[in-house]
Order: sequence, then C-alpha cells, then structure tokens
Amino acid sequence: MPDDGHNAEKGQIPTNLRLLLILEEVAQAGVPVSASSLADALNLPKPTMHRLLTTAEEQGFLQRDIDGRSFGPGKRMRTLSANTLSSQRIRTERLVIMKKLAEVVEETCNLAAPGRFGMVYLDRVETHWPLRIQLPVGTKVPLHATASGKMYLSSLRSDKLDRFLKWLELPKVTEQTIISTDALFEELALTRGRGYATDNEEFMIGMTAIAVPINDSQGRLQTTLSIHAPTQRHSVESLARQLPELRIAARRLEELL
Repeated sequence: MPDDGHNAEKGQIPTNLRLLLILEEVAQAGVPVSASSLADALNLPKPTMHRLLTTAEEQGFLQRDIDGRSFGPGKRMRTLSANTLSSQRIRTERLVIMKKLAEVVEETCNLAAPGRFGMVYLDRVETHWPLRIQLPVGTKVPLHATASGKMYLSSLRSDKLDRFLKWLELPKVTEQTIISTDALFEELALTRGRGYATDNEEFMIGMTAIAVPINDSQGRLQTTLSIHAPTQRHSVESLARQLPELRIAARRLEELL
C-alpha cells in the first residue's frame, strides 16, 4: 500500500478512494479476503468496511467466496483487469511478441486467462499453415481438458485446489479427457513440477498443445501462453521441444505486466 499518510487514523482515507483501495487489496492478496482483514489492512472501522463490501458486491466488482465471509474479484473487476491488459499499447507489444513466437515455432499461439467457468482466450496469432485449429479470441475452454486450464489449476494452493476440484465438473470432451479427480490431481502435480502443461487430444481430437504460465511480480499466475498444433504436425513430445522459445516469450510478456 502507498504510504501517503491516510492510514494514520481510522476512517481517514478519503471517501472517494475507499472502494478503489479495497479492490487493490483484494487484487494484491490473490486469495479471497475477509472483511476483518481488509478493515485491518486499510485501518477502517468494520461497519464501514462491511457497507463498502456490500456495495462492491451488489455492483459486481467483488463476489463472496464459498465460505460466505471472504471476498474475491467479481465479474466487473475481472472485466476491468482484462480490458486493462488489452489496452492498445500493451496489446500491440504483446502481439509483436506472440507473432515472433508463432514465426519461430511455426504454430498458432494463444494467450488465455482464467474466467469464472474456464479459460478465456485473450489474444491469438495464427500459424501460416493452411491446416489449423480455429479457436478465436473470446473462446471459453474447460479447465480440466486444456493445457492452459491445467496450467492455471496447477498454480492454485493445495487447499484451494482441493476445494475447487470437489465441485468442478469434469465432463468427457474426448476419449482422452481426464475425468477422474484423482487422475487430475496427479496430472496437476506433474504439471507443477515440470512448469508446463500439456493437452494430448483431451479437448479436441487431432489437436495437441502445451502451455506455460505468465506470472506477476509476486510469482502469481495471471495468464497462460500456449501453442497448439494438429497431430499431423506435432505430438505432445515434439511440441515440448519448443519449450525454450515458449518460455522466452512468456518472460517477455511478464515484463509488460
């Protein structure tokens, strides 16, 4: 938090800054935050904090966590974040990096972010090959059946992942899709250990993919960078040989955050 003196006394934060600072605290925490923790962090009276959180929840900027007491980013806050990441200057630089990666690996690359019910493609640069997989910007894909989704799941803390997988549906998208919670746990442990995720025709027959994380300055996953290809050109193993280039591009994208 910036030290501008507004925490000297309870309630001394200017009224027009309070909601913004609450959103900033929630974003920085990276996990659902309780009203009492936010009140302590911002040195605001608890009744005031509860009133502000109610307003933020009603307006869609925050949403209540499964415990009923903590708060995380709501739809409007996530949309604000995505729009910020997609601002023209940043997006131009981002696409230059992705275009270079696509040229080097000669396959399509995608940037995806976790959404409420899956991963959402934020940006995409196509391969030059006429045979390609069509997954346009805005496409929502399942967490358990894609390289980007598994990369995101592997970044969650063990306790949060355990809770998350208890209610996450694992529909069978293809014959290769992992539909067992135990098997998915094992896959995510492998993903976490090696630092990249794979999709071996689990989302779409005839398509393979690998993904790596793009982290913020605190090491928290913000988005994923992936490359995917038809099985006629690449197996998962041959795609993995492109990991050095994929990771270089991911580090360059991290510098934009």
